Parts: sequence; C-alpha cells; structure tokens
Amino acid sequence: MTARLATAGAWSLRRTLLAVLLGLTLTLWGFSAAIVYLEAGRESQELFDQSLAETGHLLLSLAEHEVREHGPSSALVMPVAQNRNHRPYLLFQVWDARQRLLYRNAGAPEQAFAAPADVGYSWREHDGRLWRIYSSWNPDAQLQIQVAEPASHRQEIGNRFAVKLLAIGLPMAALAALAIWWSINRVFRTLRRSADEVALRTPDDLAGVSVTGAPMEVQPLLQAINRLFLRVRQTREQEQRFTADAAHELRTPLAAIKTNLQVIGRARSDAERSEAITGLGLSVERATRLVGQLLTLSRLDPQSQPAPELPVLDMAAVLAEQLPGWMAQARRHDLRLQTDLAMAPCRLQPDHVLILARNLMDNAMRYTPAGGTLALACRVDADGVLLRVSDTGPGIAEHLRERVFERFFRAAGAHQPGSGLGLSIVRRIADTHGASVQLAAGPDGTGLVVTVRFPAPAGAPLHE
Repeated sequence: MTARLATAGAWSLRRTLLAVLLGLTLTLWGFSAAIVYLEAGRESQELFDQSLAETGHLLLSLAEHEVREHGPSSALVMPVAQNRNHRPYLLFQVWDARQRLLYRNAGAPEQAFAAPADVGYSWREHDGRLWRIYSSWNPDAQLQIQVAEPASHRQEIGNRFAVKLLAIGLPMAALAALAIWWSINRVFRTLRRSADEVALRTPDDLAGVSVTGAPMEVQPLLQAINRLFLRVRQTREQEQRFTADAAHELRTPLAAIKTNLQVIGRARSDAERSEAITGLGLSVERATRLVGQLLTLSRLDPQSQPAPELPVLDMAAVLAEQLPGWMAQARRHDLRLQTDLAMAPCRLQPDHVLILARNLMDNAMRYTPAGGTLALACRVDADGVLLRVSDTGPGIAEHLRERVFERFFRAAGAHQPGSGLGLSIVRRIADTHGASVQLAAGPDGTGLVVTVRFPAPAGAPLHE
C-alpha cells in the first residue's frame, strides 16, 4: 500500500524534461520565426516603398520628355503588352498643374488616386481594395505623378515568405525535438538498464552496478549505490563470519556443560558429584564471559549512522573509578599493580574506554604468573594521550602480534581460559576513538606492553 501511494505521488523526470525542453524549443522557434517574419515584413515594406518611388520618378521623367516633345494632350491610355509572365498590378497617373490627366496605364481610373497637395506615401481605398500611393511633382511643379500598388501584392509576397519560413523552420524544429527526445531517452535508458540489473538480482548478489556507458552526471549516483552495496556486503560477511565463529566457540563450553550434567547424573559419590558441579560452574562462567564479549562486540560494530562527537574527559579520572577493583583483583592473583595516572584530557566515550582498559587488565592478570608485576599508566605526550598496560607474563611472539586482534584467535600454547575476543574488542574501541594500538615486549625483552594512543583534542573544553 505504501509503495502504491509513493508511486501515485511520484513524478516523471523524463516526461518533465521532455515537456520542458520540447516546449522551450518550440517556444523559442515560434518567437524567433515571428521576429524574423515581422522584421522581414518591415524591411520589405521599405524596399517596396523605395521601388514605388523610383518607378514614379522614372515615369515622371518620361512624361516630362513626352510633354516637351509633343505638348500636353488629352488623357492617353498606355496599353500594356500582352505577356503571359506579366502580372499587371502597378497603376500610375500623370497630372498637370491644372489637374488635367495626361497619361495613365491600363486599369488606372480617371479619378486621381490622391489630392494634388498630397506628396509622398499614403494609403487609399480604390475599387474595394487597399492601395499604397506615392505622389510627386517635377521640379517646376508642372507635372505630378501618382503611382499606386495594391496592398494585396505585398501581402502575397509576405505570405510566400511565411510559407517558406515554415517549410524550412518546421522540419528543423522537428529534428531538434527528435534529437532532444533521443538524447533524453538514451540517458534514461542507462538508468533503466541499471535499475533492471538491480531488480533481477537475488538477495545474495551484492556486486557493484556497472557504470560502463553511463553519462558522467549519472556515474556519481551509480558509484554511491556501489559503495552502499560494498558496505552492505562487508557488514553481511562480517555478521556471517561473526555468527559462524560464535557458534564454533560456544560449542566448547556448551559441550562441557552437557558433559558435567551427565557426570552429575551418574555420580557414584558426593566427591565425584562435587567435582562435576565445580566443572559445571567453570563452564557456565566461560560461556557467560563469551556471551558477554560477543554482546560487547555486537554493540561496537560499525553502524550506518555517523558517530556523534565525543566529549573531552580526563582519562585519568575515568580509570581511577575502576582502580580499587583492579587493585583487589591483583591481590587475589598475588600480583603487584603499579599505577601512574596523570591528567590526560581527550575525546572519549567513558563506558567504552573502561571496557578497553578492563580487557587489557584482565588479559594481563590472567597471563602473568603469581608474584609478577602489572603497570597501568596514562599521560599526555607529544603525539597525543597515551594509555599503557604492561605485565611480566610470557608476552606474545612478534609474528603473532597482529593476528591476536582477530576474533577468536588464541595463540598456540595459551593455557589460560579465554574467548579470543578481548584484543578484538580493544582494537574496535580504539578505532571508534581514532586511536592506535601497539604491542611490544617489555624493556628486558619479556612480558607484554600494550600502548593505546588517543589523538589530542583540538582546543575543546574539558568536561567534568
């Protein structure tokens, strides 16, 4: 139902682009054609008027010559030679100063087109048609020429020009519209191909979408989708690996619990039953610790939301809260704990930093023989804020110091109970704080020194 509502409220980018671009193209073409037509009409009117004036002056000079040769006479109608290519449309009259009609051509009326005082261009109605008139006197004002041209002639020429303009412009506009339609369809064909490629995949297929042939403007979207697929794939692989490893590791304590329960059920003496109950408690404790470590890791795994900015706190104060418990735990293991906690402000999540320190301290106490020494220190140095836990235990071989951060990895010969998750949790918490973790041997080549270096805060105030 939600998908249907979303589709009903959606709009088509392709149809919108087609409508906008085609509408804009046709509008611009129509506007340009109108401007060209109007400008051409204005210029053609000027040319027609100029031609009408030149014709009038030529006829006036011919009439002057005739009058000088033969003198004025009654109106003489000048016939037009019959020619199938000739289309008579220009009419003229020659008048003298006494308003006598001297010459006219066939079709010209005997009444004057314009008044004697009218000189230049004018419009007149004649025989139900509109005419463009040009009147002019000769230099001594003895003869006047009046030339008339029908407005329909000019309109016919304008119409032919408009038809030619449409004949050329419309196919060009159609080609432009076709090009726009093809271009937009080509772009959206790429998107449709990518959408179909994703739609046909199974839930397990999280490979990247092909960007081959995609426009440059579309490639960032496809690349963002590919990065999302990569994160989902990595998260899924991590979850699958985590689940498989957790199931494998839980099998051992659960099997021990089952065995101890069977022993309790078949116990033949109280001593045998008591020994089985003790083993059952150890197995439950190991399973409980493993489940707790797994839950801690699941909470620390990267989420889709960006981590909020951490407050600036004093690491020494955070560690000091747990110091009495660690001192008591060290006494129970017959260990000596040395501390050097100097004020060390940095950005940290106190609960997570305590989990980090607790894992480091628990590892150190489990692997350090009785009578050994532990050291816990924090301070500010030139490279940031340093948290260091060292012990006098067997240490870790150099070639294994990177592998011990892998989940459930335990070095061969490690006889102390554990889940193999402690240092993985330490690395994960350090990563969320932008810190680094380094493993090294003690000053005399024995034991283990774990150094976690946090970045110094950039001018942020310390939170109490």
